[in-house]
Amino acid sequence: MPDWLLAGTEVPGLGWLMALTVLAGVVYGFAGFGAALIFMPLATTLIPPILAVACFSVVAMSSVFTVLPQAWRTADRPAAMTMLIAALCLTPLGIWVLRTTDVTILRWAVSAVVLATLLALLTGWRYRRAPGLPTRIAVGSGVGFLGGATGLNGPVLVVFQLGGPDDVARTRANTIVVLTLSGLSFLPFMALQGALPREAISLGLLLFFPYAAGTVLGRALFDPGREGLYRTIAYVIITAAAVIGLPVWS
Repeated sequence: MPDWLLAGTEVPGLGWLMALTVLAGVVYGFAGFGAALIFMPLATTLIPPILAVACFSVVAMSSVFTVLPQAWRTADRPAAMTMLIAALCLTPLGIWVLRTTDVTILRWAVSAVVLATLLALLTGWRYRRAPGLPTRIAVGSGVGFLGGATGLNGPVLVVFQLGGPDDVARTRANTIVVLTLSGLSFLPFMALQGALPREAISLGLLLFFPYAAGTVLGRALFDPGREGLYRTIAYVIITAAAVIGLPVWS
């Protein structure tokens, strides 16, 4: 096995990371969100946040083949592309925060963002006016900044999409398109800032197929008629991940 790939096998807790990646993939496949919300809080108890963000960006490439094609056909593509472009503009600033901020602070931030997102979802927040261009740009900017800084590009988008009038299939599709494509940008932006850990690519490749298998399974389980059940399961898992990931435990 090449030395560059062996670097990933030497990461502590590799078995736990693989199991966690499968779980994150299943949730992403059927709910359209939640993969990073599950992966990041728990992964950062085992590896540094900057490595977790980088390797999960590699892992997320599998979504291009497993869930993105189907979502692309269903999504509101102009709206999704507007948010994506805004996200790409703010991601470099978020990555700068990631590489210059204390690890413990970032772990607290990850868990806080996850719990705040969950609270917004559980309280059933909704908006009534149709969102315009400024709103979509603001949402996309939040996706990019939080994604770069914490690896969590989903919270702002998830709350926005679930708070709108779209049906579950369109909501899920829009979310998958923006989260998958914005997540792919983390690697080049991190590399440009000299913040790409040596073992990130090899670890990401080791987790690539477990995540892909999870997303395929989750996609097969998706049924718009059982939206409530799937969201409930996702919320429970996300809550557990956020609580376990709190720095207080370590």
